[in-house]
Amino acid sequence: MNKEKISRIDSNEEIRRKILPYCRLQFGQVWEDPISGHRVGCLDAAEKKDVKKLLCEEKSVLAIQDPPYNVVVGNNNSTSLGKISLEKYVAWCKKWVFNTIEVLKEDANLYIWLGADQNEGFQPLPDFIMMMRGFSELRTRSFITMRNQRGYGTQHNWMAVRQELLYYIKGKPGFNVEAEYTDIPKILRGYYKKVNGKITENIERSKSENIRAGNVWVDIQQVFYGMKENVPGCYAQKPLKSIERIISASSDRNDLIVDFFSHSGTTLIAAENLKRKCFTMDIDPVFAEITIRRLEHLRKTGEYGWQNNTPFPEIELELNEGNTNEEIPDLSKKQPIQKSLFDDICVRK
Repeated sequence: MNKEKISRIDSNEEIRRKILPYCRLQFGQVWEDPISGHRVGCLDAAEKKDVKKLLCEEKSVLAIQDPPYNVVVGNNNSTSLGKISLEKYVAWCKKWVFNTIEVLKEDANLYIWLGADQNEGFQPLPDFIMMMRGFSELRTRSFITMRNQRGYGTQHNWMAVRQELLYYIKGKPGFNVEAEYTDIPKILRGYYKKVNGKITENIERSKSENIRAGNVWVDIQQVFYGMKENVPGCYAQKPLKSIERIISASSDRNDLIVDFFSHSGTTLIAAENLKRKCFTMDIDPVFAEITIRRLEHLRKTGEYGWQNNTPFPEIELELNEGNTNEEIPDLSKKQPIQKSLFDDICVRK
């Protein structure tokens, strides 16, 4: 497979046009998994009626949201790149956060992945955090950093290798501290303390053979094209291990989890692994289809992704051969996309 042609589904109009006929959901539709009861919708997170269509009056104990956050966005021409103002971005975020709170139980957890662009005043993170103060139902719980193995930067600045995860709570939800223990052996020495007349340090006093993750996660491998869980075309895909850690810490078996920005479907896959139910959506029919296919692929093969292969083998031959002569069907009637504020920000991270 030509990796250049499948690298960014969201910003390659030719690939999208070839994939859309194979997407089983049109905008406004919901697919329900007949085995575990998961739901996948092609819906708008900023629209209350769409969220209601996905949830059907059910309530969740955990929401994991991973919205587009670099403020480099698509315009109404679908996949061409552009920018919107920070104010417009925050206004859109306020809508989907409100909709998230509405579907959470009285005692629930909310995790939000959000970036801080060091070249753009660390936005949108600061203004987003300020906006979140307006939701009296929520309380801040933690600011988590996940370290990437690779990053970006120049010889004149620190390499950018972090991803930010905000943790809020509604009410008084439980927390499973066992989920925080990693498979990393104890390595941090220091913090000396006298115990029974003897000077001891961290390693001696801890009952565990491993360190806790804390709010700086250094033990999770970021997803790249060579990994088995990689989903080609899903840029900035979150590692399955990171989502499983969140789910294990902040929910119980058979609980319902929601995710309004499905993208590669990682939250649904993690929920399937941990015996939870997941209701998720994406405004883009391509990513809604990828989410469904990833679940089906897992059940059929036991694999969590496609590594270097494509989730859409129907178009693989055409891409490999560079065949652009095939007639592409008119999708204007088959795939209606609702116009909304999100049309300006539908390009993934």
